[in-house]
Amino acid sequence: IVLILISAMCLFSFYVLIINSTRSHPDIQKGFSFFPGGSFLYNLKSLLANENLPVVHAIFNSLFVSACVALVTTYFSALTAYAIHAYDFRFKRAAFAFIMMIMMVPSQVTALGFVRLVSSFGLMDTFLPLIVPTAASPIVFFFMKQYMEASLPLAIVEAARIDGSNEFYTFNHIVLPIMKPAIAVQGIFSFVQSWNNYFVPSLILKSADHKTLPLLIAQLRNADFLKFDMGQVYMLITIAIVPVIIVYLLLSKFIIRGITLGSVKG
Repeated sequence: IVLILISAMCLFSFYVLIINSTRSHPDIQKGFSFFPGGSFLYNLKSLLANENLPVVHAIFNSLFVSACVALVTTYFSALTAYAIHAYDFRFKRAAFAFIMMIMMVPSQVTALGFVRLVSSFGLMDTFLPLIVPTAASPIVFFFMKQYMEASLPLAIVEAARIDGSNEFYTFNHIVLPIMKPAIAVQGIFSFVQSWNNYFVPSLILKSADHKTLPLLIAQLRNADFLKFDMGQVYMLITIAIVPVIIVYLLLSKFIIRGITLGSVKG
């Protein structure tokens, strides 16, 4: 009963969002309604026709950045975790401890230095500063390492080496298939985190053609009160959450397998 009540409370906010996306601005100001309105197409056309809000560009920008972040984060985090797990080298524990220490540093603390570095490289208003640094993700690395300790016996790696397999072939063709559940879970989390990220893109992206959906939502919400349209705001937020829901539904079957750390199948 408690789980049903909590689930209903969580889903209710999505219901309100979808209902309000079908209502006009005056209807929304009147208060909440359980029934949808008749302004869905009007809100959608008004939003797409808004010259100050390049929604289509923002959708493609968010999809491109989020997909690249998910790929880069999961691959390089798994590669780093494999190096720590499968190799014995000097200062191995120190390297692991250093990575864990970085995990404790919030991004807001390093934001000013990061912006200065990006500006010195001439990469302001580009997507590279949003994608490349995600290759170093301590949280994803830690998850991957814990998964490898539970699901990747070193005997498999040693057998591949004896058969003449080089390290990158072993990682790409033997380790990664075993890591599919963990990669799917962290891919979902990385995609959603990048899709909803507002702080870093607001510091880097300036031109309208490069803005992502969170920046457009903030821009629309901060518009002049006389030109403010709540119907467009709810419609834009609805458009923003649809890809996240689709990605989650497509990969949700891996979540339980990944989080519970599965087992190696013979």
